[in-house]
Amino acid sequence: MNYLVIGAGNAGRPVARLLNNQNHKVIITDPKQLSDFKQDVQSILKQMEKEGVILDLGNDNPSIDGIDKVYKAPSLPDSAPIAKKVAEANLEVITNEDFSKMVNDLIPVDIIGITGTMGKTTTTFITTSIFKQAGYKVWSCSSLVNNLVSEAIIDGIVKGKAQNCDIAIFELPHGTIGLLNELDIKIGLLTNIAEDHLSEFGGSLEKYQQRKLILEKMSETFIANNSCRDIIAPVRGNALYYALDDDCDFIGTAGDEKLTLKYSKGEFTTPFHMVSYFFENSVGASSVALTYGVSPEDITDALSEFKGLPAHMEDVGEYNGRKVILDSAFLYDGMKITLEYFKDDNVVLFLDHFDTLSKRDKTEVGQLVGQYVDVIIASGFNEVNQTVEMDAAYEVLDAIENPSAIKVATRDITEAAALTFKYSKPGDIILHMGPLIAYDRITTVEKIMKGLEEGSKKYE
Repeated sequence: MNYLVIGAGNAGRPVARLLNNQNHKVIITDPKQLSDFKQDVQSILKQMEKEGVILDLGNDNPSIDGIDKVYKAPSLPDSAPIAKKVAEANLEVITNEDFSKMVNDLIPVDIIGITGTMGKTTTTFITTSIFKQAGYKVWSCSSLVNNLVSEAIIDGIVKGKAQNCDIAIFELPHGTIGLLNELDIKIGLLTNIAEDHLSEFGGSLEKYQQRKLILEKMSETFIANNSCRDIIAPVRGNALYYALDDDCDFIGTAGDEKLTLKYSKGEFTTPFHMVSYFFENSVGASSVALTYGVSPEDITDALSEFKGLPAHMEDVGEYNGRKVILDSAFLYDGMKITLEYFKDDNVVLFLDHFDTLSKRDKTEVGQLVGQYVDVIIASGFNEVNQTVEMDAAYEVLDAIENPSAIKVATRDITEAAALTFKYSKPGDIILHMGPLIAYDRITTVEKIMKGLEEGSKKYE
């Protein structure tokens, strides 16, 4: 079968790669030249070409001669010339539902799916750790593997991981759920829903919620944070709920380096050496494991050994007597949890540009951090479009109401990290927060670490 995939963006690439893997002839076309894509996307497209996908890039008027079926990127308007050409030729168009069913048929094991606005990466990681401790051979896909999780899933299928595991545990961001909306999920988990990514949904929180709730429809068993009960209960009468200290199906209680879990079959306490939001995320992960049949003993063994994950309240070491913590919190509730944890410390805070694919309320960020921190350094570099947007940094800083706060705007995150040493002293905490680590962890952490090295030498 000859396929034309229109659009080499986040939806088109995984579709083209899987179709090619299933022995179809695939052309992927896009008006952008290869050099117009980000470096990591260029690498993926080059890999696809090596595997046999034909790249037709920089073409505003692709041919449909000899094409049997077409996949159109969701962003392609019906008014586009190529869309009109496909319609006039009456070519069969495969939908996200068609593609999702194809993916589902290629995964022969139970799937656990985890979504939410905050905590899904952490919860996926902890869930994976628990199942591995219980002896399962786990195929795990999350934004720690690839920021676009759908590409990580397709990569796993192409490389045979789906055939070489006992269970699949997937983080399912809203984009991945939109593409893979017909999976058979054994257990689905919703960590929370907050106002984010709304610019991708016409500003509608309801539309964003409905995208997240696709997971509920796909799930044989569905578990949600108790904070989402008002959203879930009207559509799912048999949902299960988890929380810290709330009366529900799975109740967690945080103690001094321990976590107690109470559920229908009893309760148990595990040593737990993490802090902050890891408690609630661990309750969510444990609720999945208990529901699936993992023993409390295996959960205890996993959680007692859990050491965290990259850039989530991660202690990256001591520099010139300052402890440096990298955190990827960027939404109000998550940032508040992190800031509350350090409220008794002297913190020097450096921040990313807060817009990625979504526009965010920088004024809200400034008002929040100003309540906790006296030194705030904000970067104006937008990683998505690779431009310096100092207005974004000033929007954060101008909203800080603390009259004694030191407020500094920088052109990039490397400079921001370096300057933390100028405004700190031994014994202080240097804290990073912002969305870029979640968006592009490897590049962002490299830039931060470079700044820390430079600053620790320059201002020692």
